Amino acid sequence: MLEVDREYTISEVAEITGYPPHVLRYYEKEFDLQIPRNQSNHRSYTYIEIEAFQYIKSLQDKGFSNKQIKLIIKSPELLVDANDETALTSIDLGRENGIDSFELAREISVNLEERFFNNLLRILDNNNEYSIQVIEELKDEINALREELTSKERDVLICENAKLKMKVKEKSYETAELREKVKRMESEKGFLQRIFNISK
Repeated sequence: MLEVDREYTISEVAEITGYPPHVLRYYEKEFDLQIPRNQSNHRSYTYIEIEAFQYIKSLQDKGFSNKQIKLIIKSPELLVDANDETALTSIDLGRENGIDSFELAREISVNLEERFFNNLLRILDNNNEYSIQVIEELKDEINALREELTSKERDVLICENAKLKMKVKEKSYETAELREKVKRMESEKGFLQRIFNISK
């Protein structure tokens, strides 16, 4: 499978397409393909150019000559018979009569993508019962997780409540101790006052 964002070297493209590097260079001129160059001025192929070469190969395998393939690439809307050489000679092969190879490769890519997603939708429709079963299992799992979270929240609340109760008890003990101290101080004060009054 070709990577959309990757750039390929000529040797990698030769391995993918089955064309030797010198044939790739020849076909670049023969079919007027615009191969991008990198900063080092080396050929840098993307999936678009590779798909164009694969398309040329598939047409050759069907028996089309290079001359016919040129016409198909430039004007894909024309239907050409593999043996119809005379029709080709009378038609101008200029760029203005058709779309370029990059556009063609892009269209092929889009068509393949549409076909893939259509097949995927068909498979999903056929497996509708299975999909429903998976959804039900997911629902059960979500409910179980929700219950688990609720019970954990309840445990946390119980712990927090117990901590608060302990703090309340501690504060009540502190309050009781303070009251006792105040009472002692008051009784000591009264005792001193009595002594003080007596001495007067």
